[in-house]
Amino acid sequence: MKIVVGLGNPGVQYEKTRHNIGWMVLDRLADRAGWAGHGRTRDASSVVQGRYRGLDLVLVKPLTYMNESGLAVRKVLAREHAPMNEMLVVVDDFSLPYGKLRFREGGSAGGHNGLKSIIEEMRNEQFSRLRVGIGEPGDNAIDHVLSQFNRGEKSRLTELLDAAADAVEAWAREGTNKAANHFNAFELRPSDDERAAPPGEVDGPPGADGIRRTRTGWRKQKPPEVAE
Repeated sequence: MKIVVGLGNPGVQYEKTRHNIGWMVLDRLADRAGWAGHGRTRDASSVVQGRYRGLDLVLVKPLTYMNESGLAVRKVLAREHAPMNEMLVVVDDFSLPYGKLRFREGGSAGGHNGLKSIIEEMRNEQFSRLRVGIGEPGDNAIDHVLSQFNRGEKSRLTELLDAAADAVEAWAREGTNKAANHFNAFELRPSDDERAAPPGEVDGPPGADGIRRTRTGWRKQKPPEVAE
């Protein structure tokens, strides 16, 4: 059994903010597994679990608000009789550029209140985490993490959530170190405004028909989305 905890805040005012990208990644995994809408509220969390592609997964979204995430984590681990080395925490990180992924096995909270709560509640910092870059905050970190993504970021959010979901699957199958070897080097494509390539060129923006040329073929561009 592998437990994946996505950190975020409950409430419609937070659901599409940068601070909730951990929840968004879990929602993407639930969509893939066909579990969307089947979560149950228990242990101060929204929890959904089952078997997906040979993996036994428990997806946990704490409902305690970010600063008390550790309360929910403690309850879930106790219910599942799971050791901390079977848990991955997916968390936003404003010290990473938008779209970067960074696995880490243990370590301090790095200034993140959700991780700090887990470490304090469990009295242990030896658990894996997947940090998802949300970009530098500028002068006000609180305003930044509670803000929504800008246009260029939204246009690539689907790709970022897919990559992060792939990274979680790799962790569940292969462990933190092997997943890190692959996904810590992940680079999100530039936004359309940053691209030098014209429509029709590899990695250029989509044409008027919404079709983009990628290294693996032609792809219909999906509208920007945020997992609910």
